[in-house]
Amino acid sequence: MAESGSPTRAPARQEIRLSGSGGQGIILAATLLADAAVASGREVIATQSYGPEARGGASKAEVIVADDEIDFPEVTAPTITVCLSQEAFDAYAAQTERGGLVVYDERLVQATPLAQRRLVGLPFTHMAETELGKAIAANIVMLGAVQQLTGVVGAAALADAVRRRLPAKIVELNLRALKLGHAVASGPTGPRAPA
Repeated sequence: MAESGSPTRAPARQEIRLSGSGGQGIILAATLLADAAVASGREVIATQSYGPEARGGASKAEVIVADDEIDFPEVTAPTITVCLSQEAFDAYAAQTERGGLVVYDERLVQATPLAQRRLVGLPFTHMAETELGKAIAANIVMLGAVQQLTGVVGAAALADAVRRRLPAKIVELNLRALKLGHAVASGPTGPRAPA
C-alpha cells in the first residue's frame, strides 16, 4: 500500500479474477472495475461467466488492465484473485500467479495457505450487513478494498464508475460501500491473513 497521501501505482499489466456465487454481484463488480480503468485511460478487456455457473455455482468475471495494447485477451494466471465463496476459493485461488494476491471474504471462506501468494481475508459481507444494512453491497465493499490494496484503478475513477453505472437511488449507498472497503483494507490493524 502507498503511504498516506501518495497514490498507489499499479503494475503495467494486471489480470484480475473476481469469483463467488451467482447473485453476489460478481459481474457488476467487474463491470465497474473495467469502467474505472477505461476512464483512467488504460487498456481493458473484461469477460464474464454466464450460463448455469452464473446462477448459483462458482461464478467468475475477469478483467485485464494494462498500460499497453492487450495482445492476449484471456486471464491465465491472475495477479489478483477475489473469492467471495468457499467454492470460488477452492476452484480459483490456487490458479493465482506466484507472488500474486488472493483476497477473500473471511466470514464465508475457510482459506488454506497457498505457497508464494499473499492471502488477505476481510469481512465484506459482515460489514455490508452491519454497517450498511445491505448484505448485497458486499461486492462494492470488496471493490473498495481491492482498490485500496492494489491501486489497480484510482479511488475517484471507481467512485465515478458507480455514479455512472448504478441507478441514482442506490448510488449513495454504494459510494458508502466503497469507502467502507477502503477503510477495512487500511484500518488500524490492517488486513488480516489466515491463521
